Amino acid sequence: MTSWPPAMTAPPDLSTLRAQVEALVKAGDSKQLKMVRDRLKAGLDRRNLAARAARYQGDPVGWVQERLRQTVWSKQREILAAVRDHRRVAVRSGHGVGKSWTAALVVCWWLDTHPPGTAFVVSTAPTFSQVRAILWRYIRKHHRSGDLAGRVNQTEWLIDDELVGYGRKPADHDESGFQGIHARYVLVVLDEACGIPEQLWIAADALATGPDCRILAIGNPDNPASHFRKVCTPGSSWHQIAISAFDSPNLTGEDIPEEMAVSLVGAEWVAEKAREWGEDNPVYKSKVLGEFTSDSPSQVVRASDIAKCRVPLEAKPPPESLDPVELGVDVGGGGDETVIRERRGRRAGREWRAHTDRPEKIAPLILQAIRETGATAVKIDSIGVGFGVIGELRNAANRGEHKAQIMGVNVASAASKSDKYVNLRAEMWWEIGRGLSADVGWDLSSMDNPDTTIAQLLEPRWDVDPKGRIRVEPKEEVIKRLGRSPDNADALLLAFYSAGRTRVRWL
Repeated sequence: MTSWPPAMTAPPDLSTLRAQVEALVKAGDSKQLKMVRDRLKAGLDRRNLAARAARYQGDPVGWVQERLRQTVWSKQREILAAVRDHRRVAVRSGHGVGKSWTAALVVCWWLDTHPPGTAFVVSTAPTFSQVRAILWRYIRKHHRSGDLAGRVNQTEWLIDDELVGYGRKPADHDESGFQGIHARYVLVVLDEACGIPEQLWIAADALATGPDCRILAIGNPDNPASHFRKVCTPGSSWHQIAISAFDSPNLTGEDIPEEMAVSLVGAEWVAEKAREWGEDNPVYKSKVLGEFTSDSPSQVVRASDIAKCRVPLEAKPPPESLDPVELGVDVGGGGDETVIRERRGRRAGREWRAHTDRPEKIAPLILQAIRETGATAVKIDSIGVGFGVIGELRNAANRGEHKAQIMGVNVASAASKSDKYVNLRAEMWWEIGRGLSADVGWDLSSMDNPDTTIAQLLEPRWDVDPKGRIRVEPKEEVIKRLGRSPDNADALLLAFYSAGRTRVRWL
């Protein structure tokens, strides 16, 4: 098998190229001048890269500071040093600590400080859009700011017209997806590592077999059933780094430039999420503390199931898979928020919110959502204020303002499977929330306000009543723990609630 990248040929004498440039300038031959200038630049890049390899290969922090003129804070320095010193590095981090920015620094240092023709970088992520729009966007920024060797496009890095790095998303079960890459210094970056299936970890490991190769896995610890969780377990062979939001310089007081501080997570966001999600919620532990949690047997919806639903089910879903278009409405009462959620086929979409419990104000917001989405059905929690909203929308239909069917749903009523569930609320949470998540039956990858909705989905607990029926804890108990009503999650369940169930009344 031919090794990749192939050995680079020795560059022509730089003094000869300079002389050719001067002669072509005098001759006015612009076409040949560009070609020779490109060859001269490539030769200079090679020479300078070899010099940097001697100076910075063992000093990644110094390289970032001097080559890119960037400040690196303590956890960034720890990651850079770990990749230098350890073959396999796993970084689990909270939200807003610059994990992908740091991974891009590692990539650029790697390719800018190893001898030409000996280094190669491969990166992957759960989706191709994440490969291109996250890690490689930052790589392009670093490459441009440091005027680094070669050129970088959307997902490739070329030096002297030879490919030295790329971002790819092979099929989830394709263990051969990265075959054919052979170099002394291979760096594999697994970005958003929690969403990468085990087969691609195996493929990555097959690339980095040499003593001078490295793997960097970095991401939020969202999925307790992921392979990322395994490598982050104490006693694994991976060098592990944990980054909490409380490690952010904005919370520790570490001195950093103001332009860096504004891009990192701050104390206000942390306090807000503690109030909104609760400190015991799996989303808080993942996004704030950078910690994995275990699925609780008493949870209705399991974090490991939800994590799979946050990866797009289809890159380009066919139009027919985006039907039906429907809305779920959880009407706020007593100061709670009214939430409207769109669903298009299997995909959860936009969200509209308002702090009002007045039907005459809620109905126009729903009408707006109907017009914007083209929804053919609206399912509304009919208890309390919701009944008045249904009446307003029925009147609007009589006036010809919309053609959507309006469905009142009383979650306190009997379940369609009354021998299995104590009420309709339990049936909806079990068969929609738990069932669709376990079967990857809905796509939660692109919905508005995802983290808050997911946090609420993970909150309710269940048990069985004396008759052996499934019982989901009352909404009031969830409110006691959260300090607020789980309106976003309830609206999502209503959006996916089937019109074919019993106890549904079309108006």
